[in-house]
Amino acid sequence: MFEQIGRTWGGLDFLLHSIAFAPKEDLHRRIVDCSAEGFAMAMDISCHSFIRMARLAEPLMTGGGCLLTVDVLRRREGGVGLQPDGPGEGGAGKLGALHGAQLGEKRIRVHALSPGPLKTRAASGIDRFDELLDRARLQAPEHQLATIEDVGALAAFLVSDAAAALTGNVEYVDAGFHIVA
Repeated sequence: MFEQIGRTWGGLDFLLHSIAFAPKEDLHRRIVDCSAEGFAMAMDISCHSFIRMARLAEPLMTGGGCLLTVDVLRRREGGVGLQPDGPGEGGAGKLGALHGAQLGEKRIRVHALSPGPLKTRAASGIDRFDELLDRARLQAPEHQLATIEDVGALAAFLVSDAAAALTGNVEYVDAGFHIVA
């Protein structure tokens, strides 16, 4: 895919990494009951894939660019929704700061988008996810949930020239849920 981008467009302005996975048999277990294989797979797909994508995108961003990854708030919660993909996605957020520091001299900016719980098809597989949505809505200062459109608007800003002086940040888009979670 990256070779095709280089051949077709000659470069890349931004990249959005938004993938997470854990095997179904581990997804519905407590984290302490997760298999080593399931945890390793979740870390590889949810976290290390961002490293691989950044490595492939870097040579295409000759004039600078922006790398975005999605970091989930549930990594800071002690209960609902903390499955093996949570630490992987949380790790992807930490990688945003590391990539930002290491790629900054090439004017490649890096951010982790941290939405609150989003009602998506993928999230529907998380055990008791409706409870998490309800709790987030009630606890968020704005008493609402962020939407996929809210996350898209933030991403569009971060990849634009208006955000040229920002890098290495975790950017929350969650109606304030992160300040009370």
